[in-house]
Amino acid sequence: MNKTVYMDYSATTYVKPEVLEEMMPFFTESFGNPSSFYAISRDTKRAVDKARDRIAKVLNADSAEVYFTGGGSEADNWAIKGVAFAHRNKGNHIITTKIEHHAVLHTCEWLEKLGYEITYLDVNEEGFINTDELKDAIKDTTILVSVMFANNEIGTIQPIKEIGEICREKKVLFHTDAVQAIGNQVIDVKDMKIDLLSLAGHKFYGPKGVGALYIRKGIKIENLIHGGGQERGRRAGTENIAGAVGLGKAIELAYENLEEHNKKLVALRDKLIDGLLKIPYTKLNGPKGDKRLPGNVNVGFEFIEGESILLSLDFEGVCASSGSACTSGSLDPSHVLLSIGLPHEKAHGSLRLSLGDNNTEEEVDYVLEVLPPIIERLRNMSPLWEDFLKKGEK
Repeated sequence: MNKTVYMDYSATTYVKPEVLEEMMPFFTESFGNPSSFYAISRDTKRAVDKARDRIAKVLNADSAEVYFTGGGSEADNWAIKGVAFAHRNKGNHIITTKIEHHAVLHTCEWLEKLGYEITYLDVNEEGFINTDELKDAIKDTTILVSVMFANNEIGTIQPIKEIGEICREKKVLFHTDAVQAIGNQVIDVKDMKIDLLSLAGHKFYGPKGVGALYIRKGIKIENLIHGGGQERGRRAGTENIAGAVGLGKAIELAYENLEEHNKKLVALRDKLIDGLLKIPYTKLNGPKGDKRLPGNVNVGFEFIEGESILLSLDFEGVCASSGSACTSGSLDPSHVLLSIGLPHEKAHGSLRLSLGDNNTEEEVDYVLEVLPPIIERLRNMSPLWEDFLKKGEK
């Protein structure tokens, strides 16, 4: 196989041609500032409003509840900081989990320095929170619960509706980072009792640098970015018109054929998992079946480093990762894998392969062909493997 095999769709996706086509006029022809009053500006305002409508339709929200951001990280920051500052007279307690994206975790750590109290819920070996522990953690000073919809590393899909119902009953706001879930899961913010939801366009074949935050009507929240009156006075800055248009088109396309898309990815995912688990001393990280994102594969290979696997796969033309793309420069093991109980040496040997629209069965076969020899070669070079074999001989 002479082409590149891309299996890192959880990190980012390409922009679909239909999305790019709809974006293009807003770079060159319809370039007016939506805040101006002449005709070409009215055109761009209508385009942004149409994109907002498309997002709202997918979420079963009202268009007035959707606000564009510069991406998922900004949306997470705005949701958490905005609620924290707006409700500080009620309380200073926030609940989240140990396996959140760093956009959530680092925001919570920053708030701790300002005197906020943060509870980080444990997860089990498959990455699920215990909802009884969530109930017990809520107290009079709790103002927000933030639990990600689906984990970006191990694919765990949390019981979001149950969490939403608990929070609504306890009169505590509920935010979910749905960056990995959009384009993979049906999301109904009303039915699931979600108060705030973050998403990012580049995870579902839209452009990078644009996202959105759903804020349920009536929610009190402080602004994160101050300046002009854009986004109905809640998010200053001239709108990223082309980005918003692309996000709107991408989310519409994602939900036009969601069932077919997921069926294809699940088949490829399960074939890949079954093949990888035939390699000795290999473990699946995260749950099996429908509680896992359809395109997510995360396995741990004992006695070797994940970075060495990635370099070897890259030489074979395969793009993969060992965890979140946002922490790819770190030498520390994944906080997600440590949180599900893996020791450091096993967490270091993880590999994430995330599948998307362009992946084929032929590509899965290719990975299953080239990866086992890589694992064998790296183990033969590993002192950990040598020690293991020596112990086995005794």
